[in-house]
Amino acid sequence: MMEHMRKIPATMVTQHPDHASKPYWHQTAYISTQYEAEEAFRSFSDLGAMEYKWDWEGKLVDESVLERLFATQFDYFKEHGLGKEKFLTFRLPNPKVETEFRVGRAFINIMSANSLASHFELYTQPLREVILPMTETAEEIIAIQDAYVQLRHLDHPLYRQPKETPLLEVIPLFEQVSTIMRSDEILKEYFKACKKRFKKYPMYFRPYIARSDPALNSGIIPTVLATKIALSKYKKLSKKMKIPFYPVIGAGSLPFRGGISPDTVDVFMDEYRGIRTTTLQSAFRYDYPLEDVKTAIAKLNKQLSLNEAATVSTKEEKGLREIITFAEKQYKHLVEPVAPLINQVAKSIPQRRERFLHIGLFGYSRGDAKVKLPRAISFTCTLYSIGAPPEFFGTGKAIQFAEQSGRIELLEKYYVNLKKDLLRAGKYVNKANIKILAKKYPAWKEILENVEIVEKYVGKEFNPTTDEEKKHFLLTKKILQRVQAEKNVSQLITKAGIIRKSLG
Repeated sequence: MMEHMRKIPATMVTQHPDHASKPYWHQTAYISTQYEAEEAFRSFSDLGAMEYKWDWEGKLVDESVLERLFATQFDYFKEHGLGKEKFLTFRLPNPKVETEFRVGRAFINIMSANSLASHFELYTQPLREVILPMTETAEEIIAIQDAYVQLRHLDHPLYRQPKETPLLEVIPLFEQVSTIMRSDEILKEYFKACKKRFKKYPMYFRPYIARSDPALNSGIIPTVLATKIALSKYKKLSKKMKIPFYPVIGAGSLPFRGGISPDTVDVFMDEYRGIRTTTLQSAFRYDYPLEDVKTAIAKLNKQLSLNEAATVSTKEEKGLREIITFAEKQYKHLVEPVAPLINQVAKSIPQRRERFLHIGLFGYSRGDAKVKLPRAISFTCTLYSIGAPPEFFGTGKAIQFAEQSGRIELLEKYYVNLKKDLLRAGKYVNKANIKILAKKYPAWKEILENVEIVEKYVGKEFNPTTDEEKKHFLLTKKILQRVQAEKNVSQLITKAGIIRKSLG
């Protein structure tokens, strides 16, 4: 397989607002748009991260980011070329769900970056890739590249741009379990269309697998298993096409959203073999001691790329898909009836970034969803805050199904750290709260049954044992009491988030 000269970053800092504590460099836990350029620089210089995702999707964005970085940190970027050693990667809005003029503004930003870097005599391709969220077809990827090419051909004396610039590379972000499992087929179609439209294949490819939104929509077991199927297929397609693949995963700190924290780096790398880039969201960076964060990032930069993805056989994939189908049905069956309580609690979650209303999948405002839920971080935060982590929604019944159908070994083979994730989430279960809710709502009785099945599976009852776990337990008790009294619980939610080192 031909290699290329491009440096592939292992660590991608994102603006996901899941931190409970105040950032080490800032005065408040809330980070307004004007401070995100500083955050990007500190992610590179203080933490040692390699890439920063500049998010145009669903939030306000500072369009002068390049000017701010180059003007204020000239010496740093002279030594560590942006686009060469460190990377700023735009996540675009998807035109099918957000206004297309924001995409155009992002393109203008990218195109002017070359001239700006040239003006400062810095590396002259500072922005080289974009992330396309909610990718579902090959046509969407080609459309972004084609639009950029057409815009590049604008010709005017006031618009001084190099005539020949590299093709804009698109990182497709797959956000649903069903899409993740067939994403290799989407990529095959894309490669075919790319060859036809641009007369060449890409030199490398970075498919991006979401972890939060598919878990929100389908549950934790379906999401992890779908990811393993996709990573196996990427490995096969990469060899067939002779195109290096460098998969990205969008993981948060709590197990439901990916389970990557400074304390769990080794477990995470063991679980997601084959991943070449992982996100480092706000909780990873701001809810742990700074030295632990830097050590963890250095380890990821050095070791993340060393492990190859497991190969899932055709027979195994069939069995995994049967587990996924069953587990997804169990999860959705429980989420829909508890949605009103989730939405009620979510209103009290403290804001951390300047966001627009997000348009999205099952939990958002698009499609034929039966319920509307908050974003994945707020969803996860809500359920942890009342002592009912979403890791347990339908999971007990899914494990029971795997045992009874003779597939438990298959499940454990491809969800390597299933027990570890459930034990970690189990520290924050408040069964007393769930029992109170179960007296009124049948769905909560089923959730309690799932918790009890998981307890038998992992061989441990979920009762608080450490001082921190007991403090969290009491906070979740107070939160539910105040929610039922229709009182604001924002401060209590923050305190609980600080204990578990993540809002959601």
